[in-house]
Amino acid sequence: MSTSIKDTTRKLLDQQTQSGKHKRRKINDLLARYGIAVGGMSVIVAVVLICFYLLWVVLPIFKPASVELEKDYSWSQQQLMHLEVEEYGEIAFGLGANGSMQFTDVETNQPIADFELPQQQNITAFAQLDLKGMMAISYADGSVQLLQQDYAISYPDNQRQLTPSIQYPFGEDAVSFADTEVRLLNGKMWEDGLLLAGVTNDNQVITKEYYVEQSFLGEGLELDEANSATIQLNFKPEYLLATQGPDWLYAIGKQGQMSAYRFKSGEWKLQETKQLTQNGVEVTQANFLLGQVSLMIGDSNGVVSQWFQVTDEDNVSTLTNIRDFKLSDNPIALFIPEVRRKGFIAADNAGEVGIFYTTSERLLEQFSFGQPIQALSINSRSNKLLVVGKDGLANTFFIENEHPEISWSSLWNQVFYEGYKEPTFTWQSSASTNDYESKFSLMPLSFGTLKAAFYAMLFAVPLAIFGAIFTAYFMAPKMRSMVKPTVEIMEALPTVILGFLAGLWLAPIIEETLVGFLLTIILLPIFTILFGLAWNKAPGSIRHRIPDGWQAALLLPVIVLGTVFSFWIGEPVEAWLFDGDMPRWLDANGFNYDQRNSLVVGLAMGFAVIPTIFSITEDAIFSVPKHLTNGSLALGASQWQTLTRVVLPTASPGIFSALMIGLGRAVGETMIVLMATGNTPVMDMNIFEGMRTLSANIAVEMPESEVGSSHYRVLFLAAFVLFLFTFAFNTIAEVVRQRLRNKYGSL
Repeated sequence: MSTSIKDTTRKLLDQQTQSGKHKRRKINDLLARYGIAVGGMSVIVAVVLICFYLLWVVLPIFKPASVELEKDYSWSQQQLMHLEVEEYGEIAFGLGANGSMQFTDVETNQPIADFELPQQQNITAFAQLDLKGMMAISYADGSVQLLQQDYAISYPDNQRQLTPSIQYPFGEDAVSFADTEVRLLNGKMWEDGLLLAGVTNDNQVITKEYYVEQSFLGEGLELDEANSATIQLNFKPEYLLATQGPDWLYAIGKQGQMSAYRFKSGEWKLQETKQLTQNGVEVTQANFLLGQVSLMIGDSNGVVSQWFQVTDEDNVSTLTNIRDFKLSDNPIALFIPEVRRKGFIAADNAGEVGIFYTTSERLLEQFSFGQPIQALSINSRSNKLLVVGKDGLANTFFIENEHPEISWSSLWNQVFYEGYKEPTFTWQSSASTNDYESKFSLMPLSFGTLKAAFYAMLFAVPLAIFGAIFTAYFMAPKMRSMVKPTVEIMEALPTVILGFLAGLWLAPIIEETLVGFLLTIILLPIFTILFGLAWNKAPGSIRHRIPDGWQAALLLPVIVLGTVFSFWIGEPVEAWLFDGDMPRWLDANGFNYDQRNSLVVGLAMGFAVIPTIFSITEDAIFSVPKHLTNGSLALGASQWQTLTRVVLPTASPGIFSALMIGLGRAVGETMIVLMATGNTPVMDMNIFEGMRTLSANIAVEMPESEVGSSHYRVLFLAAFVLFLFTFAFNTIAEVVRQRLRNKYGSL
């Protein structure tokens, strides 16, 4: 009886214990399930949030310009020859045909200050000499008055206040220029020089160049005439444009005839004559774009065309029509360039106004003023536009146009930039001159990313895949236990160390022993195959001395001796075929050689990718069920047949995943390509030339970019493109892996 009670008690205790264990196991299973689900969903949410943040930063660069009417009032001056708005958009300067000069508060339309010219003569022409307010006005007697707008900044009661004035840095006396009336006037002023060019009524062009020097007797400037010239034209010019230097001089007629002169050896020489318009189309406006390189021609068909000098292979410059911008069907009446970028504003004779940008080829905004326009001006910040109609109606517009230089074509298509011989894909985000235009093509960066990944995979895939196959399928377990951890521990090496070694140690060695290095790449596989054939033909008494799975150790002396032999014969081969210096021979024969090139990057980045591909591939092959290989061998198949027809197909999903994961790492690698390449954004598959990748470009330029600028947002766009690259590769990998698993999973 007591025994039965004890057994019953023990059974109850065992049931309670089992029940408790079951409950704990169930709780642990639920925690693990929901924990993994929450972790997975968190990863997905984090990736989606990153994607949306990148898009939030990027989308404003594709936003069109907006124009908002701020003020509507009447302009007091009549017959404006020149209208200009200062940087802050608060004060406007107007020059009347009668010589009156007035500064007006843009906000209230109240005159701030009025000035009169010191010479009481009729004005015949006007020219703006620079972007700092220097102007030239010609009088009826052929003399020229030089004057400048000035805005003094003060802070009474901690409030910024602008006080406008007219300055005469060369004195109030007019400068003697021509003996007769000048009907067209143009010129440019630079740091130590001044060029004036004018056209008289008999179609004669007069040019005078001056040295600009600081006056010893006061704070003003002095002019010292350097040379003068006279050019007789065979047509009546309506527009005269000169560049600083002096360099170029363009005379343009109403019917489109153009004569271009170049200043060489102290005189103007005719460089080219060209017909700018065809079929009776008249030139109605002509001016320079920022930088004085592009000539902008407005015509009677409502088109503004961009022209600039293009140099051919013989170093001959030709004025070439680059691109056209259509505003309307009415003649272009006014044209003004933006002060700090390559945009412009054009208006036709019906009052239609368009805001354009050249290299992005965008019509950013178009609106109607409602009547013919006599003058318009935009401030240097390009956010305040003042338009004055011929009946005195004036409108002030606020312009929001932050990223006009960005468009789909400028990012992904070839663009014809000023000073280039042809359209190109170019990334160059900064320069030392204000006339420079940023170039934001993502093509060379995307190309460089794929190029670096290609050469890395070209080096890594054969070594990693074949090494993994041999390790998992042929190698002895003890040797595998040493080789696999050794290869996997390579993945722990910081990529910055690999990049440092590749850039400062490996690259100079490869340059000095390039032929020997290339021979090593070519000869080592040959030596390995020959040794394998020789070992296979060796007598059994020799082959059986090495235990199965340890034959790979015999390759170590083959690799060492083969490498030594390749470098030993490299020097005589280089002397025989490449004049003793292969890098210089490549440069002389049109193959650019950079010390830090794709070969160096491929080796260094391949070294970083090999452990990833090797480890995943080896695990996939080693995980193939043994009954499959044993069954194949039992049916009479050789080891090679079993490997190629059973093992590899079964392991193919894992092998493909290894390749795509390795490719994804190669695409996103930063430090190696940053330190081991010249970081030159070129599009050339030449293995001896460098590249710049998306990731390296972000790392280099993001710290220097201005927050919110076009440069800043394009870098985020580059990050988004890199994100799309990795997403595409991973998606392809998953799709192919699932198909391979469905196909071979039943084995």
